[in-house]
Parts: sequence; structure tokens; C-alpha cells
Amino acid sequence: MANKKYSNYRKEAKSLKYEVKEPEELLTFLLKVMSNRSRNSVKSILARGQVTIDDHIETKYNYNLRPGQTVTILKNKAAIKENVLIGMSILYEDEDVIVINKEAGLLSIATEKEKKQTALHQLMEYVRREDPENRVFVVHRLDKDTSGVMMFAKSEQVKRKMQDNWKDIVKERTYVALVEGKVVKEKGYISSWLKESKTHLMYSSPTKNDGMHAITHYQVIQANEEFSLLEVQLETGRKNQIRVHMQDLGHPVVGDKKYGSKQRNAIGRLGLHAKVLSFNHPTTDQLLLFKADVPQSFLSKSK
Repeated sequence: MANKKYSNYRKEAKSLKYEVKEPEELLTFLLKVMSNRSRNSVKSILARGQVTIDDHIETKYNYNLRPGQTVTILKNKAAIKENVLIGMSILYEDEDVIVINKEAGLLSIATEKEKKQTALHQLMEYVRREDPENRVFVVHRLDKDTSGVMMFAKSEQVKRKMQDNWKDIVKERTYVALVEGKVVKEKGYISSWLKESKTHLMYSSPTKNDGMHAITHYQVIQANEEFSLLEVQLETGRKNQIRVHMQDLGHPVVGDKKYGSKQRNAIGRLGLHAKVLSFNHPTTDQLLLFKADVPQSFLSKSK
């Protein structure tokens, strides 16, 4: 596995960790542990994405904490003065690409509502600290609530090469999905034609060749009566592919209300994580492989 790291790319963020002892709302909890700060100051720390619960960023004031969870607060001074990357860490960097591990809750790119608190914006600022002319380009995306390995290009040329030859260059894309219910069949695959509704909902068409062909392979890692943890490999990379196919399988992704999830807030996030990305380097052709550990909440729920 490629593990080259630039020691000077960022300073380690100073953070505070607290274990939750009793059920209460997040803002109430934060006001107690940061009693020296004003209510507005605590709210702004939340809004900036500086609070992580277990393995996801949480910005909702009324998020219901459960005993045993760990709340991590990135110190304000650390975040502002040291230009710390919030909600992500760099796994690898060279002249052509940057590979990150993205936390659930961080947008990949800007939306109408959020322009700055995104992986792209933060990386753009990061590379421009070295040279104002530097830029970063999105090669592929992860949904806001999906965590894991994601790659960016440092030039338009590299971006185009990666996107135009995606099927040949990318050798492995493995996800883990925490889904509802016990998946009985140990391994299998789903094949369908995906279409998008007027309300931007993806769905499988019952008609052959009606839409974009999508194939998802899965294998059960561990399961109990309530939840199953699956290793999922994509043969095609369509929008919301895993989420639609898990719904088709009758086992929607945990926390995915958009695609059939019934469980309310089982892990406080979407049960989807990009575990492995392996590709041939666009310039050197060297085979690189990057991993992001499976979130602890996925493992404990499916034991």
C-alpha cells in the first residue's frame, strides 16, 4: 500500500475528547464541557464542523447523544491558526494527485447552501498556500454522508486522463455498507438499469437497457438479526448505485431514509464507507492502493 506522507502538509490539530455518560442533546453537552465559552461561541464551533461524534462530523444542536459515544472537539485556535483540514486527512500527495480520507458529514464540493466547508475548497486553499497558482480538481465524488477514500487531481490534464480512462485506470473500489436486517445469502450481485426521477431520486428500471447499466457485488462480513456489514465492490460507478441496489436487495443502507431505511439514527450517519481505492498512477503508471479503516460503529452494530 502506498503510504507516502508529506510531514509538512499540516500540523496535528489539538483536540479535546469526551466520553458521553448519559443521554442528552449535543449543544447541552458542549455547553457543559466548554463552560468557559459563550453559547454563540459553542454554536459557531458546531457550525464550522469542528465537532465529531465517533466517526462523523455533527453540526446539529439537537443531536441526541448516547452513553458510550466519544465527542471530539477541534480547538478553535488550532483550526484557525494552523490551517487544519476539518473533516478530512491527507493519505497521499505528489505533483499530480491528492488522496484523502473524508469523514461523513463533509461535502465533496460546494452546494447552493455551502460553499466553503467542503473537501474541494479546503484542498484548494491548502495547495495555494504553497503557490497561489496551484489548483485542485474533482475526479470523483463521495456523498456528503459517505466517508472514506477520495482522490483529487492537481491539473486539468490529470483530471481528464483519470475520468476518460476511469475503467482502465481504477483497479479496485471497495466499500463497506452497514445495512438493515440479516442478509442470508453470503455473497451475490445486483444488476439493473438505473434511472433518475424528476425529484433526483435514482431507481432501478424493470426494463432491460432502460437507463444506465449498474452492477454491484457484495459479500457478508458479519451479521446479526438487526444489521449486516457487507463488503461491496462496484463493477460500474453510477450515482447512488450502492444505495439503490441495497434497497433492491431488501436491506437498505442504515440511515438512508431516501432509499428505504426504517431505522432512526442507529449510528447517527449513513452506513456507507469507501474502504479501498486502487489505481494506476496517471503519470508513472505505478499501482497505488489506499485504505481507510472501517468505522467502529459499523463493526459494533453488526457483531
